[in-house]
Formats: sequence, structure tokens, C-alpha cells
Amino acid sequence: MYAVIKTGGKQHKVELDQTFEVELLDKNAGDEVVFEEVLLVSDGDNVSIGQPLVEKASVKAKVVEETKGNKLTILRFRRRKHSMRTQGHRQRFHKVQVTEISVGK
Repeated sequence: MYAVIKTGGKQHKVELDQTFEVELLDKNAGDEVVFEEVLLVSDGDNVSIGQPLVEKASVKAKVVEETKGNKLTILRFRRRKHSMRTQGHRQRFHKVQVTEISVGK
């Protein structure tokens, strides 16, 4: 069984007990998250496709930890001006583990 959910402006294909990264949420480690924006649910034989969302479907997940992504280096360079500026950035994410995929009938 799998589902396609939308969170943080991105779409994720998730399965039971799968761990994946999402944009930072207002939750702490150990909290439960419910994703209501489900675009597709499949249980092997039956596929429910939303237009745009599947009604009464939800995905429950548990926040495992808060992590940071890889370091990005931003370089601003102005040619012929002898001017250059570097800046670094690390995006923060939450790792969540899917505990339940439910489809309301």
C-alpha cells in the first residue's frame, strides 16, 4: 500500500514504515503528524486518484528527528568591480516515519 501526499510544496510517494524528509514542521521529535492532502492512494488492486485530493484519506506519521541538509555555498560575484561575497546555507528538515495510511469510504 502506498500514497502520494503533498507537503511543503512538494509531492512524496510514501509507504508504510518508510522514513523520508519533509520541510520543517511545527512539531518536536516523537510527535504525530497527520497529512490531509493525499493525492493518490493504492492498496495493490484499488487505486483512488483525487481530483485534486482523495476525500477522507489521510497519512499518519511520527516525527523521528530534525536534521540539516548539505551545505550550499552561495557566491555573489561582480565582474570588473573587485567585489565578491560568499555565504553558506543549510536547510533544516524533519525526518518522519509513516505509521498509517487510511482511506475513508
